[in-house]
Amino acid sequence: MKPKSVGIRDVAKHVGVSTASISRTLNSPESVSSELRMRIDAAIAELGYIPDAAARALSSRRTRTIGAIIPTVDNAMFARGIEALQSYLSLQGYLLLLATSGYDPETEARQAQNMASRGVDGLILRGDTHTDALRRLLAAQQIPFINVGVYHPDKPYASVGCDNGAAAWRACRYLIELGHRRIGMVAALTRNNDRAAARVAGVRRALAESGLALRASWYIEVPYHLDDARQGARWLLSSPREDWPTAVVCGNDVIAYGVLLEAERRGLKVPDELSVMGFDDLEWSRHLRPSLTTMHVPTDEVWSRAGAYLVNALSGRQTTLHHEIDVHLVVRESTARPWTSGAAHSAGSGMGTPAAQEIFHADG
Repeated sequence: MKPKSVGIRDVAKHVGVSTASISRTLNSPESVSSELRMRIDAAIAELGYIPDAAARALSSRRTRTIGAIIPTVDNAMFARGIEALQSYLSLQGYLLLLATSGYDPETEARQAQNMASRGVDGLILRGDTHTDALRRLLAAQQIPFINVGVYHPDKPYASVGCDNGAAAWRACRYLIELGHRRIGMVAALTRNNDRAAARVAGVRRALAESGLALRASWYIEVPYHLDDARQGARWLLSSPREDWPTAVVCGNDVIAYGVLLEAERRGLKVPDELSVMGFDDLEWSRHLRPSLTTMHVPTDEVWSRAGAYLVNALSGRQTTLHHEIDVHLVVRESTARPWTSGAAHSAGSGMGTPAAQEIFHADG
């Protein structure tokens, strides 16, 4: 015979409280004392009780599920952010439902509709490039949402992230301060990607302020893949050597890895013959040789704060609509002063300035 399953009454009897107290703890844990939550959690673990999600959703009109739609899982930055988000939501008693959009706003809108039909309580979206249909859906269904990876304090909906334009401006400005005047860029595809577009705009602004320009032959957009980044670097370095840039700003660290690999294949010394700048500060960036100079973005904080915003909003607690994440420049071995015939560079040193081990904040 099938053994009798453990029910909510069994948990209530074990703890010595009413079933209403158990239900309240499961559906609104913030409404009961921490001591009672601990006792009930211990009883649930001991008895092996599994709450009925459908019943909980009917009684509370909440599924305690947060949806997140990201462009792709084929990017270490997204993987790290989702891990931090899931860890935070789990501690709050929420489940994470994940989908990808492939950087296609139409796909994102369909995924959001699917999640809404499954009763998600809130949504986390990447960037602010969304279709009108998605915006109407969120408004009509009154689904709270937050854009991650961007900081838009002028918008009426929530955002958490960095000012991508300002951060890219700081990255390019650092290269200019080193003495570079021939600066190229291997950017991420800017179509349907407002973060990538803002970074390109920041680089162009930094160059313009110094009376410089981003030559058409020194600019290329590539997908977020090592092979594509290598192809981009190959194209960038296809002209005669005297027409090469002396420094390259990359749209993210993965693209920078591709540029470094192509430079190595061609026998170029980084940074003596080519300085390379990344963006994101992924874990591998400090382990490479040469290690990568990059803009550090605290990915864990971005996604955890996004989760906290939705949890607080759903609980009726006061929460900040916009949060700007601090980004800073991490100087490592892949950048140095531009090479000249009379320059005294030590091969592969990467220490082109006395500030080579400093960390500069994005605001200078």
